[in-house]
Amino acid sequence: MSAELKYQNNIAIITLKRPEARNALNTEMIANLESIVSKISQRSLRAAIFTGDGTQAFCAGADITELQHRSAERHLDTIRKGQNLFQQIHQLNFPTLACIQGAALGGGLELALACTFRICSTAARLGLPEIKLGLIPGYGGTQRLPRLIGQSKALELILSGKIINAEEAFRIGLVQHIFESEDPVNAGLQYLDSFGAQFPAAVQHALKAVQSASDLDIHTGLALEADLFIGASQTADAAEGIYAFLAKRPAQFQQK
Repeated sequence: MSAELKYQNNIAIITLKRPEARNALNTEMIANLESIVSKISQRSLRAAIFTGDGTQAFCAGADITELQHRSAERHLDTIRKGQNLFQQIHQLNFPTLACIQGAALGGGLELALACTFRICSTAARLGLPEIKLGLIPGYGGTQRLPRLIGQSKALELILSGKIINAEEAFRIGLVQHIFESEDPVNAGLQYLDSFGAQFPAAVQHALKAVQSASDLDIHTGLALEADLFIGASQTADAAEGIYAFLAKRPAQFQQK
């Protein structure tokens, strides 16, 4: 098993488990992750955490041993599978968090970019070094990175293949938080707790609205926002949130 799924406090914890290969993405791991993402997408979860086994790497990227002697058709099939998987992660109806300890390179960073949030350890190293192999990122890096940190900075990282440290990643907005713990899952749980004990049902509406912002013109985006606001307003959580505010007590959300 190259990827493992567990649950804790209604949070899915997905661990990449190829420590001998620095958790590199190979065909088996992509297939396992597809199965896991399909499974968790059917559940009403608070969030999902992605992390890597061991301290050396979150994920060191694609397994280079699988790239040799491939036809263009095989490469395209592999790229499409990776892109589809990461898009499914991006479109989940609950927040996702990449907890990065060690290296997050190439496809590993692209996996993290597909998540809603990214946090990393003080010793983390992040980058898209594909250019050093005569390649370019193929699992969404050229599309998601500029949306996150801007086109010029994204081009600088992609064209140089530069690997940056945690402080630089935080400074440019690539990660939202740096942790010192040697337990990335615990760090992730603590980070999610900062949002409150329970997320209301409106989270999925907010995710959809914000994630569409880069793809829509302002008028279409505002219309979508209005529709999603109406949808959120009709949930039981909205009724509870308003009533609790007026009653001056904490809301008890049920994600309904």
